Amino acid sequence: MIIAIPLANGRLALHFGHCEQFALVDADEKNKQIRVRRDLAAPAHEPGLLPRWLAQQGANVIIAGGMGQRAQALFAEHKIAVVIGAPAETPEQLVTAYLAGTLVTGDNVCDH
Repeated sequence: MIIAIPLANGRLALHFGHCEQFALVDADEKNKQIRVRRDLAAPAHEPGLLPRWLAQQGANVIIAGGMGQRAQALFAEHKIAVVIGAPAETPEQLVTAYLAGTLVTGDNVCDH
């Protein structure tokens, strides 16, 4: 499983479409462990690009603070599960909690 997390200053960026980079975390679901993390510069913001680009990177899940309905639909089309309302924590904290089933999410902080 590869989990994508939009980053700003090393933590989850609350609005994924305007992040600096993405952490792509290769995680072992069975053993609930992080295997490898790689950070990639985010491509230029262009409507509809990020779901396709992240699918090409092998992402299965995206953890985000907020995301609009259209973006959620585009991720679903690319078979990427969306988790929204996550706190601005490090990728390791978020993935560890997600794998353990303890990730606490709140409101979708996106207003469009």
